Amino acid sequence: MQFLKDAKYTLHVAFHPFDGFWDLKYENKGKLRIALTILLCVTVMMILKRQYAGYVVNFNYPLDLNSIDELKYIVLPFLLWCVANWSLTTLMDGEGKFKEIVIATGYAMIPLILIYLPNLLLSNVISLRESPFYYLLESVAMLWFMWLLFIGTMTVHQYTVIKTIMTMFLTVVVMGVIIFLGLLFFSLIQQFVGFVYTIYQELSLRS
Repeated sequence: MQFLKDAKYTLHVAFHPFDGFWDLKYENKGKLRIALTILLCVTVMMILKRQYAGYVVNFNYPLDLNSIDELKYIVLPFLLWCVANWSLTTLMDGEGKFKEIVIATGYAMIPLILIYLPNLLLSNVISLRESPFYYLLESVAMLWFMWLLFIGTMTVHQYTVIKTIMTMFLTVVVMGVIIFLGLLFFSLIQQFVGFVYTIYQELSLRS
């Protein structure tokens, strides 16, 4: 099955990132559906972690958890990163297209699945004294993800190491600017709606 074959290639990208990301861009081995599937799996994995991780490392109250909130912590940052990176690299002679950025970012998230799933199972059998091992694996997953994201960004845009580091830093800054402008926009809309509603109420009382 082609989907399984494409999904299996994510492991090659994870363990051989230089060759993997090069093939994703220039050999057309990167698939958008696989990247979005990885994003979905990571979102589900985070929901499972918050609800079913062992009590030794889980400080969430299960009844207060809302699975929809995970969209704000996983999907929204993913989309913001892709949009901000594409917007920025367009001005910095980046060679990556928006689709390629989405694919590279999605494939870079595969370590979060590879480590979080066994770590979730491990969290239910470890003791408090063994919990540092759990947090060590969490850190390894995040560092591995950042390493793949770095190589993916560098390969997609054909940047140098220094320019890639600078671009990733500026991408985070642009993400903050987008969030600020978005909050400002919704605040203005809310104030405008409130203003219109107030005028409507006054006109209704006078009529």
